Amino acid sequence: MVQLKVILDTRRKKSDGTYPICFRITNIKKVNYISAGITVLLEHWDETRLSISKNHPNHKSLNLALSKKYYDIQREILKLEQEENFSIDKLKNILNSKADGPQKVITFNNYVKKLVDEMMALNQTGNALVYKHASTRFINFVGSSKIEFKQIDFNVLDAFRQRLLADKVKLNSISNYFRTIRAIYNKAIRAKIIDRSHYPFYDISIKTEKTANRAISKKDITKLEKLELSNGSKEWHARNCFLLCFYLIGISFTDLAYLTKDNINNGRIIYRRRKTHKLYSIRLFKKAEMILNLYANEDRKYLLPVLDNKILEDTLESKKLISQWIKTTNEYLGRVAIKHMKSIKLTTYVARHTWATTAKKMGYSNELIAEALGHQHGNRITNIYLDVFDQEVVDGMHEKVIS
Repeated sequence: MVQLKVILDTRRKKSDGTYPICFRITNIKKVNYISAGITVLLEHWDETRLSISKNHPNHKSLNLALSKKYYDIQREILKLEQEENFSIDKLKNILNSKADGPQKVITFNNYVKKLVDEMMALNQTGNALVYKHASTRFINFVGSSKIEFKQIDFNVLDAFRQRLLADKVKLNSISNYFRTIRAIYNKAIRAKIIDRSHYPFYDISIKTEKTANRAISKKDITKLEKLELSNGSKEWHARNCFLLCFYLIGISFTDLAYLTKDNINNGRIIYRRRKTHKLYSIRLFKKAEMILNLYANEDRKYLLPVLDNKILEDTLESKKLISQWIKTTNEYLGRVAIKHMKSIKLTTYVARHTWATTAKKMGYSNELIAEALGHQHGNRITNIYLDVFDQEVVDGMHEKVIS
């Protein structure tokens, strides 16, 4: 009777300190091994259960892959035994024939291009551009568009990080690059392009740093509201956009640009944020309503004159238009700040920081502020209790912050 067992082959230590997992096949005192294609550290192997131990970060998926391959081999062994025709060579030939022959290697660069094309086809332009930008910088560093996933190891990633640091790239930007590359690698694993045993991010720490508080004071908001700017001027439009972002609990400029009349319902702005897909319902107080009325136009689909009625949402064209508006708006906000506000920093994103900081200074809890901003705060249990906040409580805080 042929015996099959999963083992950790401690005879063959890899250069990274891991050992290969194998299937040991014993037939009439003859022993053969078939590689499982997975390597682990000694402390990640459970000798009692003959499986990858729970202290391995990917023990579930790897054990599932082991189980599947074990039963595939076991099934073929039983078939050959029933035919009284077993030999290790025949078993290996059968297993090799099931592997669909030699596979064409899909490079990192080609796979990213495929992902980007798919995202663009689905109008997921923002994510597509993030993937493209991060992968282009990585490929340029590596110096080859033909790098394979299995060639992306700790040494390559660490060298990439050191280069970014040497180029004085900010820590949060480096974090974005690495999170994106990691996401691409994880997708490749799920697509069976690369085996999880090659995963190179276990020892890669993706750090971020706390950004400087970009909020301005409530006194600055009041001064900005009272500035006498020429109607229809670039500065006037920029100031209006900034205040709208503030009056709508730090709404992003992209989400603001996409607002239509349909987003106004029973005195509330109801929209789904592009970045997180979270649904927001914000009380439309008079200050915000007055600015929106300045742009009221029956023939225009959108509340603000950023996008043309005919443009398709979330396309590359719409993304470019909004990006240009953000750039222009921030440029003129900068001019307003220099001329009238003692050179404080003004951008559309400062409005979101200012709303949160103002609420905090007024004594509101982090949980309530997080609820208004659509953030999670604290642990999972805390977040369950956030659901009990009545909308009127958030509305009351919002009214006091912008009044």
